Amino acid sequence: MSEGLKLGQKVRALRRREGLSQVQLATSLGISPSYLNLIESNRRPLPAALLIKLASAFQVDLHAFGSDEDARLVSDLLEAFSDPMFESYSITSTEMRELATASPQGARAVLALYRAYRSQRESTESLAARVSRLTDDEQDLRSAVPDSPEEVNDFTQKHMNHFPELEDAAEELWKSARLERDELIAGLVRNLAQQYGVTVRMARWPDERSLMRRYEPERKLLTLSEMLPTRSRAFQLAYQTGLFAMGDHIKKLTDADPALTTPESRALARVTLANYYAGAVLMPYEPFLKAAQEVRYDIDVVGRRFRVGFEQVCHRLTTLRRRGAEAIPFHMVRIDVAGNISKRFSASGIRFARFSGACPRWNIFAAFMTPGMIRIQLSRMPDGTIYFCLARTTQKDSNGYGSQPIVHAIGLGCQTQYARQMVYSDGIDLSTGAAVPVGVTCRTCERTDCDQRAFPSLRHQLTVDENERANSLYSLARRS
Repeated sequence: MSEGLKLGQKVRALRRREGLSQVQLATSLGISPSYLNLIESNRRPLPAALLIKLASAFQVDLHAFGSDEDARLVSDLLEAFSDPMFESYSITSTEMRELATASPQGARAVLALYRAYRSQRESTESLAARVSRLTDDEQDLRSAVPDSPEEVNDFTQKHMNHFPELEDAAEELWKSARLERDELIAGLVRNLAQQYGVTVRMARWPDERSLMRRYEPERKLLTLSEMLPTRSRAFQLAYQTGLFAMGDHIKKLTDADPALTTPESRALARVTLANYYAGAVLMPYEPFLKAAQEVRYDIDVVGRRFRVGFEQVCHRLTTLRRRGAEAIPFHMVRIDVAGNISKRFSASGIRFARFSGACPRWNIFAAFMTPGMIRIQLSRMPDGTIYFCLARTTQKDSNGYGSQPIVHAIGLGCQTQYARQMVYSDGIDLSTGAAVPVGVTCRTCERTDCDQRAFPSLRHQLTVDENERANSLYSLARRS
């Protein structure tokens, strides 16, 4: 689908959203209604000067006319409509693209409805299991409410995981509080006391085993666990500072976004933004970017320099989108040993599964087999784009003898055109022939010759030969 077609439909959708006729919009833009009609019907290209006028007229960012948001919507729609319940409707990918382009709000509404359906279905199945005692283990009954983590993820993705006001405030804190790298914790404690009258105390582990951080407003008392490592203590102090210094701004951001539909989603978004501020305090933008580029994005070296962990460095790298001072556009994902995705963001263009299991060919799953070691992979997606990906496990610090370790795998990557900027690409063959075919999720992946396929692809007619069997029952679908 051409870029002109996408822009023509976007102009029409925005005009209708504002309740304007073609004559009214054409008059405000200083063009003839017939010319506007040609643009909306994609019979004329949209000039750059007119694009700027349109963005101003609709009070939207120029990125609203870009294709990345469309691509994300299409990807999410493809995954949602891969649910077996839609098989009889034979909805094509072209129809999904047209829906995402012509009516992005309609597409988001469809996705919201599908999320609510899945939540309701899971709640029903959980209740049925409890009533009929299908399993010995008690299952948690999930309330049928909108998926708050998904809404917050959409919120951060829409902002490209970059919040300039929080970056500026974090940099200002270093100046106003006269923070020093070697005395960061002491400086943050001092600032909390001087600016907000807050006292910080450490809780002894035997007394409050489950506590990590607790703030009591009436006593102006911030309590931290003595089990927190140094970097986590600094992070929690910076987090609390963010709630004080930027609380009103954070609330304004979350309250104004219609994508955050529930109080739970808005509360989770406020926590996310306060965490963002804390990360920006521990890893100030310009020094952090300079260090990352200087050591060619060696995550361990950067982590030692700023006294933070592997995951914190990876997450911070995804936020470096300041105009004129951008880092490599990374994607990041975090999973547990069960394959649940608990954190994801993409500035690289790669798509992640939202409603179903991820592709087992990702190197992030192999990382669990070699704990603490970095795994490198060239990943070729179905659209032909190749990504340079690295993955490694992380483990949270112990909470004392007998505690269960929490292990995740972190995946970080970019398109191959940026790979040579990273130290991890040294000695790696970046040719397309070395790339591993990877998909998003089995139901939407068109590769029918994959030995690790768990479900048949909706893009091909399923044909099963009872006289022949490959490693995967569904990998023979390519014979149809």
